[in-house]
Amino acid sequence: MALSIDEPNPASENPRALAILAKTIYRELRQNGYAERDILAVASELLGMVATDLKEKRAH
Repeated sequence: MALSIDEPNPASENPRALAILAKTIYRELRQNGYAERDILAVASELLGMVATDLKEKRAH
């Protein structure tokens, strides 16, 4: 089950949770040989997915 952007979730209850998650993902990607440009591409893809979801929600 996916969480809605407006629903409370464990990360929203702990402000540091998202920073910790981001740092963990970054470290994992770097340790697995991904370059900065690759990580930026992943971040861009994630932002694009969120933007698409938000557009779809606004259209309904």
